[in-house]
Amino acid sequence: MVQPRTKRPLTNLSSTVINTLENFMLRGWLLLALCLPLASLAGDFTLEDLQGKTHRLSDYRGKWVLVNFWATWCPPCLSEIPELSSLHNAHKNKDLVVIGVAMDYSSGKAVADFANKHGISYPVVLGNRKIAAGIGELDVLPTSYLYSPTGEQVSSQAGEVTRESVESYIKNKQGK
Repeated sequence: MVQPRTKRPLTNLSSTVINTLENFMLRGWLLLALCLPLASLAGDFTLEDLQGKTHRLSDYRGKWVLVNFWATWCPPCLSEIPELSSLHNAHKNKDLVVIGVAMDYSSGKAVADFANKHGISYPVVLGNRKIAAGIGELDVLPTSYLYSPTGEQVSSQAGEVTRESVESYIKNKQGK
């Protein structure tokens, strides 16, 4: 007849097992600590606009950065263009820039013509799923991501944003 196993309390574990567990946990925390600085750098992106200028999130340290995904055929995207242009124009030389990422387009020329026709004053990038995945989830258009002056992604908005809503959000964050 087989004897049933008896459960041993944790206090009966040998010192070797306890040391092994402690070392395992310590290595896990060290690995996590080493990965954290890399994770903050992973949010950096590099985008080339229609004029060939490269935009890196790290180049805008000290400024807020609003990355807006949009499409030429998207009615809510069209209605927020004047808001985003106004926001960009008011802050570009001080504390905030807007970068538009055009999605689902037929050609770069079509996007450039559209941007000129609609008076888009902020840089426009030709986007794709890879670019979007590097910045955040993209389920609907428009979608915007806001980065703090330290480069941390602090907010996202699926749907339209306004100049007032962005300025209000930033003012509240700065007041804390």
